[in-house]
Amino acid sequence: MRYHFCPKCGGALSIEETMDINKPKCTKCSFIFFQNPAVGVAAILIRDRKVLMGRRTGSYKGLWCIPCGYVEYTEDVREALIREMKEETGLDFDLREVFAVHSNFHNPNQHTVGLWFLAEAEGAPMPMDDLDQVRFFSWEEINTPEIVLAFPTDALVLKKLKDQKLID
Repeated sequence: MRYHFCPKCGGALSIEETMDINKPKCTKCSFIFFQNPAVGVAAILIRDRKVLMGRRTGSYKGLWCIPCGYVEYTEDVREALIREMKEETGLDFDLREVFAVHSNFHNPNQHTVGLWFLAEAEGAPMPMDDLDQVRFFSWEEINTPEIVLAFPTDALVLKKLKDQKLID
């Protein structure tokens, strides 16, 4: 269990009654605390058959990822991604279709579901917010010992981009 106390009354959460680690119940007020995944969004920007990647600061520092972020509680997923990309790259993104959806289990404290959108943007990206570098990579460049990915699901998405001949 990730949480031990009820967000409504502060009572102890227990799985004894529900027998489901995903649904602990408050022993005081009977509130069931559904432990749902957070939603992450990422933008796939391709230029000259190379994909934009960012090197992270903060969590997963020094590791590379497709630029991404979390959806806030009151946001639409597309609005969240446009906001996140402006914060991370300084660019205004136009989103196209969803390219991939994966469950992310890399962080044992926060299961996420990730949505990767194909996207377009004009201008030169700049590293901002959670990134200290941004760069376009070919498939070969991504698969070198110097480039270590932050998230295993990005590897799945990058392989799909290669298999569909969207990147070289």
